[in-house]
Amino acid sequence: MTTFDDILEEAGKFGRCQKRIFALLCMVSMPWAGVYVGIVFQGFTPDHWCRDSGVVQRREACGWSLAESRRLTVPLVNSSGVLLPSTCEQYEVDWNSTTFTCDARELKFNETPITACKDGWEYDYEGRQSFVTEFDLVCADGWLVDMYQATLNVGFLVGSIAIGYLADRFGRKMSFLMSNLLNGIAGILVAVAPNYVSLLVFRTLYGFGVKGGWVAGYEFRRTVGVIYQMFFSVGILLLPLLAYFITDWRWLQVVITIPYIVFLSYYWFIPESPRWLLSQNKKTKAVKITEDMAKENKMTLSKNIETLRDDNADSTTASFMDLIRTPKMRKHTFILSYNWFTSAVVYQGLIMRLGILGGNVYVDFLIAGPVGVPCLPFSSSSPLNASAGVFLSCFDLIFFAGMFWFKTVVACIGRLGITMAFEMVVFVNTELYPTFVRNLGVSVCSTLCDVGGIVAPFLLYRLAVIWLELPLIIFGSLAFLAGGLVLLLPETRGQEKK
Repeated sequence: MTTFDDILEEAGKFGRCQKRIFALLCMVSMPWAGVYVGIVFQGFTPDHWCRDSGVVQRREACGWSLAESRRLTVPLVNSSGVLLPSTCEQYEVDWNSTTFTCDARELKFNETPITACKDGWEYDYEGRQSFVTEFDLVCADGWLVDMYQATLNVGFLVGSIAIGYLADRFGRKMSFLMSNLLNGIAGILVAVAPNYVSLLVFRTLYGFGVKGGWVAGYEFRRTVGVIYQMFFSVGILLLPLLAYFITDWRWLQVVITIPYIVFLSYYWFIPESPRWLLSQNKKTKAVKITEDMAKENKMTLSKNIETLRDDNADSTTASFMDLIRTPKMRKHTFILSYNWFTSAVVYQGLIMRLGILGGNVYVDFLIAGPVGVPCLPFSSSSPLNASAGVFLSCFDLIFFAGMFWFKTVVACIGRLGITMAFEMVVFVNTELYPTFVRNLGVSVCSTLCDVGGIVAPFLLYRLAVIWLELPLIIFGSLAFLAGGLVLLLPETRGQEKK
């Protein structure tokens, strides 16, 4: 009986056909960078202070600049030993009854009570518009910004189950097209959301879409996975360029979404998965696609293709209990799940942290983008080394926070390390489980990646309010523990898969 792997051997494991399909699918990875970390620009929180209608009138009458009116009329608060203008409080004073003149260099409000902002906020954003400035998501409502990223990961979590079912029910190609259609619709809805509640709902729908798959020989799957991730890094590199020229978050959202509408044209360029067709007893279509694949690869099929059968037809159905049935399996499942969780938390945390450092976020992103590209081909290195790099980088950033270039280099090392760790956990996950439980094992463990994505924005933004460097301590500790746990896993290099 001929299996699909036998036929794929002759049709070309990674020939011209697979390379063409793979090149098309790599394009899907680039706009996903905008979906995943676009919050850095779309949810940017600029310098802000309380808006007071009396101050606005006095500023217009006196011709003050925003900076000058802020200096004169906003109370100072102690922030880590430094007096800074308050972002959430204002003087409780009737500005129309004050007697100071427009040329006053300093105003005395020593005995004036202070209250929370009443009339909203003013922003120093130089003509740029984020959803934070549009919906006033600062001070007491600052935590709602975290929800923007968390709801996306909730969509990932639910969508991975829903799209997985659709892929099994209607095919890989159809589920790929349906996910892109959903991304296109949800992305446009995000761009036109009238209020923040609807924005979060549409953002959750946005997370339902998942990446497509492709047909390739097993030994090539690692290579194409690495290259696919490199295109994501290219997307990270392009994102600040788009955000620099597109200053409104809604229009930036439209530009990020347009590619998903274009990807619907893949209906005419990518075939259905022959493996799925075989699993559905659609042998005729599977044979036709395999023959077309061989023809495009300029290969000839000599085996009896009419006896082609599903490789997994006789496989045993796995259950969650298989992942925890023995002490060895429980250990593998726990360690892999924790590493998925840590990789998501630290990766998202370090990227999103660029938006709260107070520097030039566009330059920081241009530096961060290329960092992930050169490290991916070396992702077979020790996961412990990658985790140690993240750990040391996080703590170096704390103790050398005043040295700009040193801090930049160390931050790049940290992002390089977590990119390597993220890529390696994907491969190690597939290599440690027996064949019959492999897909379930990857699915269950990677679910913790989505959970980590939900937690990451709250860890970063809420802890940074207490101390800007506090999230780095958490990230470094998580990475260090992950690296230590990896030592308890067996080496898989050179080992035959079970």
